[in-house]
Parts: sequence; structure tokens; C-alpha cells
Amino acid sequence: MGTVIETSTQTPTARSLTLDVPSWPGNIAGQHIDLRLTAEDGYTAVRSYSLASSGPDSRLELAVDKLPTGEVSPYLVDVALPGDQLELRGPLGGWFVWRPEEPGSVQPVAVQLIAGGSGIVPLMAMIRSHAVSASLAPFRLLYSVRTPDDVFYAEELARLEKESDLLAVTYVYTRRTPPGWPVPAGRITDSALESAAFPATDAPAVFVCGPTGFVENLATRLVALGHDPADVKTERFGGA
Repeated sequence: MGTVIETSTQTPTARSLTLDVPSWPGNIAGQHIDLRLTAEDGYTAVRSYSLASSGPDSRLELAVDKLPTGEVSPYLVDVALPGDQLELRGPLGGWFVWRPEEPGSVQPVAVQLIAGGSGIVPLMAMIRSHAVSASLAPFRLLYSVRTPDDVFYAEELARLEKESDLLAVTYVYTRRTPPGWPVPAGRITDSALESAAFPATDAPAVFVCGPTGFVENLATRLVALGHDPADVKTERFGGA
């Protein structure tokens, strides 16, 4: 059981929630939880949510984008308040994760992150974990969103990129760009992949997260560009 201790608006349709879970064993960047809500009539709904936090702290963070027809996300975005208790299970998942390399290890592997919309959440956990670790692995994030208003963690990403020579962030806007943006609105092109992402010859660890169609498309194109399928890890959720 976790207690909501803080909420924060991320976009017009999304917010993050910080929970205190005294029994939390800690989690690795990229893992998720199952969260269950129970109505007064006993009806229950369970949904999986990625964590934007990692490490041994008893506080964990998730960020949720509201689905108008959803059973859980509207409550988390519009209703949940500090003090509310939420039933959860986790941490879950051991494949779509990033761990800082051990001190004295061989040359760190470059990490390519590709997010679509709220798919940034587990990748944000990786970026945060990287920022507080001693890892020298270079990180690149290619982040596709509809408009500038739909960016999760915009200020934090800008700050982390400014503070570290190891992090580079590139945005692709699919519907509306910021004023003066040099690239027309549209989906991630092969040109954008080639210019903003690590080349296959660098053998980066690649993490792609977002809607199912987005993830399948990007994974297929990355392999076509020469990336080893074993190096391309994906996490997807339903929706367009």
C-alpha cells in the first residue's frame, strides 16, 4: 500500500504522483508497478504504470496520462489527493532496465532512448539514475510528442542536459512545433534517426517506449539501420 504525498501537473492531461511506500524494496530504472483501484461496490481495475524513479528510497514516482475512457487514469490524474492510499504490487520487470556499470568496468556502452508521449516515464528513471551515478555512458534521448505542451519533465530535462555533457535531448513534434522551430511538424523520419541517434556501429543499448504502433515502427526501422535486434529493448502500451 502506498500513500500519495505529492502531485504535480506534467501536461494538460497528465500529472505525476509521488507515493510513500514504507515496505518498498527499491527498484531498478525502467521497472513498473501494477496499481489496483477498488470501487465501493467491490469492482476492481488493475493497470500497469512505469516508474519515473529508481533506487532504494521508499518514495516512488509515476506519471500518468489520462485516457478519457480509462478506468484508472482519470482517477489518478483528476481525483487522487495527498493522503489517499493506493494498492500496488512491484517492482516488476527485469528486462527493460538500465543499470549503471560497475566501477572499473570496460568502456561504458552508449545508451539511446526513444520515447513517444508518456513513454518517457521509464526512460526518465534511466536518465535520473544516470545523473546521480558515476556512469560515463553517453545518453541520447529522441522524444516524440504532439506539441510543446505535451512534453513531460520539460524543465528537468532541460536542466539535466545543461548540467551534463553526457546527455543530449532531441525533440520531434508531430502536430505543432514551437515558434521558429527549424523542422516541420511530423513523425520521426529516417533522417532524424540518423542525425539524432547513435549509429549502429556504436552498438548502443537502445530503449524504445511508447504506444504500440510507435514502438513497433521504430524497432523495425532501427534494425533496418543495422542495430542488433538483441540491443533494441521495447516497452509498449495500448493507444494510438
